[in-house]
Amino acid sequence: MGMALYSLLLAVGLVVCSPLWLARIVRYRDGVGQRLGRVPAELRAATAGRHVVWVHAVSVGEVLAATRLIAELEAALGAGWVVVVSTTTATGQSLAKERFGTGRVFYYPLDFAWAVRAYLRALQPKLLVLMESELWPRMLVECGRVGVPVAVVNARVSDRSYTRGLRVRAVWGWVLRRVDLFLAQSEEDARRLVAMGARVEAVRAIGNLKYDVRAAKASRVAELIKEAAAGRKIVVAGSTVGSQSLTQPNEEEIILNAWQDLPQRDSGLLLVLAPRHPERFLFVNSIIDTFSANASKLELLKGPKGFAIEYDVIMLDTIGDLAAVYGIADVAFVGGSLVRRGGHNPLEPAQFGVPVVMGPSYENFRDVVGKMIAEDGIRIVQDKEELEPALVELLTDREAARAMGERGRQVFEEQQGATGRAVAALVGMVRP
Repeated sequence: MGMALYSLLLAVGLVVCSPLWLARIVRYRDGVGQRLGRVPAELRAATAGRHVVWVHAVSVGEVLAATRLIAELEAALGAGWVVVVSTTTATGQSLAKERFGTGRVFYYPLDFAWAVRAYLRALQPKLLVLMESELWPRMLVECGRVGVPVAVVNARVSDRSYTRGLRVRAVWGWVLRRVDLFLAQSEEDARRLVAMGARVEAVRAIGNLKYDVRAAKASRVAELIKEAAAGRKIVVAGSTVGSQSLTQPNEEEIILNAWQDLPQRDSGLLLVLAPRHPERFLFVNSIIDTFSANASKLELLKGPKGFAIEYDVIMLDTIGDLAAVYGIADVAFVGGSLVRRGGHNPLEPAQFGVPVVMGPSYENFRDVVGKMIAEDGIRIVQDKEELEPALVELLTDREAARAMGERGRQVFEEQQGATGRAVAALVGMVRP
C-alpha cells in the first residue's frame, strides 16, 4: 500500500510538472524513452553474457568521482564483468559517454515499477552502486525483490537533508534500511546516516572519493585559454550558480562586480567564468562586457598569428574541461558558495597547487573545506567586499599565494585512498 501511494504521488507530481516534461521531450528526445523503461539495444549488446555492475552517477560531479572507481572496479573484477553507467542529467550523460563510451551509458529510469523492472530484467545486475545520495524508494524495493544488493558510495548528508531526514525518520529510515552498504565520506556523514535510520552495521566511513580524482593536466580548451591570456594572470571562477532569491544577485554578477574593481586589471588579467549549469550560459553571456569570448569558439577566433583581441573575460561553455582549466589558474574561486547552495568541490583546483577562494556556504563539502581551513590551504570570504581584497592579495603576493596553494595540495594528497577502500568493499559484495 505504501509503494502504491508513493507511485500515485510520483505520477501526480509528473502531471503537475507536465509542461517541464514536454520541454524535456522536445530537448532530450533520446533520453525520454530510456527514462520510461526502454532499454537501448546497444546496452543489451554490451551486457549480453556478462556479469553486470550498475553504477548510477546523477550528473557531472558524480561522473567525475566515479571515473576512477569504475576503472579500478573493472580491473579488480576481471574478465566476464562489465560496469554500466546511468545518469540523470544531460550534461552527466554527455560526460559519461565521453568517459565510458556510448554502448554502456544510459538514462536512469523514472521510479515507476514498470520502468525499473525493465532495466533489472535486461541487465540482471549483480550489484547496484549509487553515487553520493541518490535514493529512490521503488528502485530499492525492486532490487530487494529480485535479490540485487545496493551500495551507496561516497555517501554524504547535507545539513538540509539531515534536518528533513530527522523530521520524517520513520519514513526515511524505512528507505535507508533497504541499502546494504553505505560507504560514507566522513565520520560525521556516517553518524548522520545512522541517526536518520540506517543500520549501524551497514555504514562505514572510508573517506571522500573526490580526493582521488586526478584531473587531466591539459585539454585543448585549457591550452587555448592560456594562449588567449598571453602571459596575463588567470582567475578561474568555477561552478558559479544563480541566486535562489529575486532580491539577491547571481554569483556571476557578484564576481563581475568585484572583477571590475580590481586594480590589477590595468596590468593585465583574464577572468574565466564557468557557470555550473549549461542552461545559464545565455544569461551569463548577456551580463559579460563586449571584450569577452566563449571557450567553445576560441579555436575559430584564433588566427594564424594568435588572438587578435585581448579578451578580458572568457566563459567556459564546454563540458568536462573545468578541472583542466583550474590547472592553468593563478587563483581559483569555487562557486555555489557566495549564494547559499552548499558549495562545490575545492579539490579540483587544490590538486594543482592553485590557491582557492570560497564563500561561506560550503555545507556540501564541509569535511573537505574543514581540513583545508585547518591547514590554511583555502581562503573563505563572506561577500563581494571580502572577495575583492582576497583576490588582490593572492594576485599581488605570489609567494604567499603559492604557499597557500601548496598547503591545499598537500591536503588533497594526504587524504587519498578512498577509491581503493571502496573497490575492496564492492568486490566483497559480489565475491564474498
